[in-house]
Amino acid sequence: MSQSWFRSANCDARYGAALLATIALILGLSATGSWGREALGYERTALAAHQWWRLLSAHLVHLTWEHAVLNSAGLALLWFVFARDFSPRRWLWVVALSVTAIDAGLWFLRPAVDWYLGASGVLHGILAAGACAMYRRGEGMGAVLLLALLVKLIYEQQSGSSLFAGELPLVPDAHLFGTLGGLTASFVPRPQVTRSQVTRS
Repeated sequence: MSQSWFRSANCDARYGAALLATIALILGLSATGSWGREALGYERTALAAHQWWRLLSAHLVHLTWEHAVLNSAGLALLWFVFARDFSPRRWLWVVALSVTAIDAGLWFLRPAVDWYLGASGVLHGILAAGACAMYRRGEGMGAVLLLALLVKLIYEQQSGSSLFAGELPLVPDAHLFGTLGGLTASFVPRPQVTRSQVTRS
């Protein structure tokens, strides 16, 4: 009975281990406090000084414990709903394109954004990709989720605030770019590495 529930919630075996590891990483980085935020967050001046690790770490470190817990809960919810819609490698592709879209979008299109941190932009990419997969299976709920996501993005762009983040500061463009990255990843095939390419490298 318990095994069946864990499988239905996409928390069995390696799926459950991967979810726990990701949440542990997010909460662990939150425990570093101000040091983690200053050393790992997206900061335009630091990136200009070639601190490239921030392009990845910014999506794992959070402003407060509330911020980290909120995004961890969001990740768990999306995991329960969508984890088996794509293979693990395909999900890595979704995350990679979401991260890339956020970083590139903020750097090239939003130079006024000096800082950013948190997983919410990537979570929007995951939601977009999962909803697309659901819609392509013929499930109407996928279209409902995509419409709700569109309404949320428009509201955030117009108001500069979020329906779910409370008093936490918001960078609406991160959600927008993350969504675009997730939508792209759901349709664009993941690059394949052939055996001959591995041998040559």
